[in-house]
Amino acid sequence: MIVCTSREEISSAVEQIRKQGRSLGFIPTMGALHQGHISLVKKSIADNDCTAVSVFVNPTQFNNPNDLKTYPRTVDADIALLEATGADIAFIPSVETMYPEGLENVTESYDFGAIGAVMEGAARPGHFNGVGIVVHRLFDLVKPDRAYFGMKDFQQIAIIREMVRQRNINIEIIPCPIVREADGLALSSRNTRLNEEQRKQAVQISQTLFKAAELTNKYSLPELKSFVINTVNSVPLLDVEYFEIVDGYTMQPVNSWNEATWIVGCITVNVGDVRLIDNITLKQ
Repeated sequence: MIVCTSREEISSAVEQIRKQGRSLGFIPTMGALHQGHISLVKKSIADNDCTAVSVFVNPTQFNNPNDLKTYPRTVDADIALLEATGADIAFIPSVETMYPEGLENVTESYDFGAIGAVMEGAARPGHFNGVGIVVHRLFDLVKPDRAYFGMKDFQQIAIIREMVRQRNINIEIIPCPIVREADGLALSSRNTRLNEEQRKQAVQISQTLFKAAELTNKYSLPELKSFVINTVNSVPLLDVEYFEIVDGYTMQPVNSWNEATWIVGCITVNVGDVRLIDNITLKQ
């Protein structure tokens, strides 16, 4: 596996792959890799001749400075895991590499319209603009045929697809299923910040979503929404930031089962100062 840290190194590695006529899959990550990330790497390895993975904690997508400061960083372990999994390239850029003009001089701006105005877009102003900026820059450097994203970040996939459409980028976006712990908790780099009791209670997020999926033939959408919020909030250490039931294509809230063919419940829960997201398909 080649480890690249500079623009020159990643460009050279990609150029060699292209000269050989080989296909390239790409997984952008913020590191602290877990089996959810590794499932994306394995999918890319199965689909492509070569696989590249970036590890970069992107400052422009954090609207909370403390969240950026406390985000877990395990670069050496990440590199070892990627090599063991069979990735061909690990791209580990610095902030200066990704933003050579300086963070204060970044001028790119995206308007993702309605899909970026709800849920995470409403809760974290500027977050999706930062996602669009960094993913576009990574795509420019890595130039993959396909890019892989986990469906835990459900709204983010819609944002990236819209960015690709707006900028006319010829990359196939591949969504991949959520990977969960044995007890159902969605794998997340943030899970490592939970203490023992928080971790024990956090599983109630996914358990409540699973139960909601079982109740779709009994409850209206407003009833189901109330059920999820009240159930999760009844757990002492959990505090629902939002739970929205949305059209899976447009990200817009729906209020009845016949409003959309694909309906997804999306939740964000604060567990102490750790913010966890999850989602579940309720109709498809």
